[in-house]
Amino acid sequence: MSGCGCEVEIKNREQSRVLVLLLAINGVMFVAEIIAGIIGDSTALIADSLDMLADASVYAIGFYAVGRSLLVKAKAAHISGIFQVVLGLGVLFDIVRRFIVGSEPESLMMITVGLVALFANTLCLVLIYKHRQGEVHMRASWIFSKNDVIANLGVIVGGLLVLYTGSSYPDLFIGLIISAIVVRGGIYIIKDAKREKEITL
Repeated sequence: MSGCGCEVEIKNREQSRVLVLLLAINGVMFVAEIIAGIIGDSTALIADSLDMLADASVYAIGFYAVGRSLLVKAKAAHISGIFQVVLGLGVLFDIVRRFIVGSEPESLMMITVGLVALFANTLCLVLIYKHRQGEVHMRASWIFSKNDVIANLGVIVGGLLVLYTGSSYPDLFIGLIISAIVVRGGIYIIKDAKREKEITL
């Protein structure tokens, strides 16, 4: 039946299902990584955990936007981008603090948790891949999932460097890179959402 809206309804259901799965994965990984980061005294793990929290918020906002107008979706993406930037700057503050007071990151904790997070985010990439060129709220989800994989690889490399050098600086450096990735991704989505809003208005 043409014009019944069935295709749109199916697409909305698919988007909702994917976003709920992504939200669940990132929510669990946020809790696991923040605990591991605190116990392991790792800036990189804490930064990655906050990245997971930011992504979980993106998926939650994206889920809210499913089935709504393009303007609402653009506004939702804009809010998620702002949240990403704020969290990224929060990580930067923690890096400066740790650089001043010092830290002793646990390399094996970084490597192990980094590998688990890499698996989780690779799964997220597979789930969101089909929707990577979709509407603005789904594009935002794709970008953040892709950035997560890069961040996870950074945590693993940082853990290996900490293990090899016995220094905390690789952990701080990787945390700084993750912070930059989060802020850059947030700014990109804010700009993308702004363009989308200008089109719809």
